[in-house]
Amino acid sequence: MTGWLDGLVERWPQMGPNLWWGTLDTLYMVGWSTFFTALFGLPLGVLLVTTDERGLTPAPAVRALLSAVVNVGRSLPFIVLMVAVLSLTRLLTGTTLGPTAAIVPLSIGAIPFYARLVETALREVGRDVVDAAQAMGARRIVIVGKVLLPEALPGLIAGLVMTVVTLVSYSAMAGAIGGGGLGDLAIRYGYQRFDDYYLWATVILLVLVVQVVQSVGDVLVRRVSHR
Repeated sequence: MTGWLDGLVERWPQMGPNLWWGTLDTLYMVGWSTFFTALFGLPLGVLLVTTDERGLTPAPAVRALLSAVVNVGRSLPFIVLMVAVLSLTRLLTGTTLGPTAAIVPLSIGAIPFYARLVETALREVGRDVVDAAQAMGARRIVIVGKVLLPEALPGLIAGLVMTVVTLVSYSAMAGAIGGGGLGDLAIRYGYQRFDDYYLWATVILLVLVVQVVQSVGDVLVRRVSHR
């Protein structure tokens, strides 16, 4: 074990530049994917709750359609999804290779995942709080913006952190079809060239990224928690 660690330390300067750019590519993919996931996943989750039979704007047909779309999006394995949306990726980015192209399937895969987490967080808000706002004559959009979302904020942040961690693992899989990042390094250098040092170096960096994301997320949740 000591010999393996010594070898990894000895090889690290040689692998350093590739690992550095691979980490930046991973952060780039995950960062933009998180932005688009929150941008579209949050309102989608809100619609799932508000169009429910007991929601603020009951619309069972709309709710059933949205739920079906979310279920389909969540049921597809990510590696299959990446291949399935290659045409859309090329249309939006002009290419199917590289970190920018990987943002498209990453976002599409994460939006329904986060939407369900948003739905769960909003359903945990006490019904009495919503009823009180309605009794005071608050409009629906005000109830959503001033009651539901603030009350559910800890759960929304925790769900987003979970989504980011999932995106990190998805970004590693994106390397299988030329998405770049640490996953690409693990496949091209670690697996195809049988270089265990590269393989384990990418694993260590991915674990570190996840730990940092989770730690920051835990701090944010504690700060906004009402409990």
